[in-house]
Amino acid sequence: MSDGAGKAHLPELLRSGREAVLDRWLEVVLEGVRGRITERELKAELTELYALIERAVAGGDEEAGRELRAALAEISRSRARQGFSPSETAVSVFAVKQALLEQVSATADMQAYAEFIEFSSWVDDLGLVTFETYASAREQVIADQMEQLLELSTPVVKLWDGILGVPLVGTLDSARTQVVMETLLERLVETGAQFAVIDITGVPAVDTEVAQHLLKTVMAARLMGTDCVISGVRPQIAQTIVALGIEFGDIATKASLADALAYALECSGIQVTGRTEA
Repeated sequence: MSDGAGKAHLPELLRSGREAVLDRWLEVVLEGVRGRITERELKAELTELYALIERAVAGGDEEAGRELRAALAEISRSRARQGFSPSETAVSVFAVKQALLEQVSATADMQAYAEFIEFSSWVDDLGLVTFETYASAREQVIADQMEQLLELSTPVVKLWDGILGVPLVGTLDSARTQVVMETLLERLVETGAQFAVIDITGVPAVDTEVAQHLLKTVMAARLMGTDCVISGVRPQIAQTIVALGIEFGDIATKASLADALAYALECSGIQVTGRTEA
């Protein structure tokens, strides 16, 4: 905070009215968080912030200012991870103005009013820092969740000894293709599988871009010594592939996962026979 805010009235009011301001600040913030953080935890946070505010206001303590920003940044990141909204997070900062203004009003001290105006502007700057940190942390949370969803939506399962299955559901784009490829290659290293069945039954449509993504995955697997079979080629998708002139070359394609598994077993020299009745 600037030197102008370090005059005698407001720092003294912060010191003498500490309990009243803290209690009121806590009350306002508790209303905003709606029970998602305990009163004890919240009071500990606000008490730490209040001590840093006192130091910064009393003597323009730059170190206290840096510590205050760091503490607010950590609170913002924590709130973002816990799913709090921006307004619920910001109230932790802005509510101190309301709590302190009530004390200033009670004194009717015009000098304290003048100093409060600068204090209010300073808190607004802190609120901006808090919001920016929250936004950045929230974006990271969303990015992490998207990555986790991609991984969950692209499982690689063992169908048989030496045969892996990759069931795909939804649209294939560049980001998802990369996850599919990385996950499949990691499992190939772990298992040494000779065949991988890429099932596109759950892919709503195959266009040129989707086909290119599939081909990249197949080529990457071949470099690892694994042959791929594409299953789930429904009549509508087959017609689209022909109409677009998409060539899968020598890549085996089957109408169903069962057909693809039977093909992979046959290529592996394994014969599956039906159970005969006694």
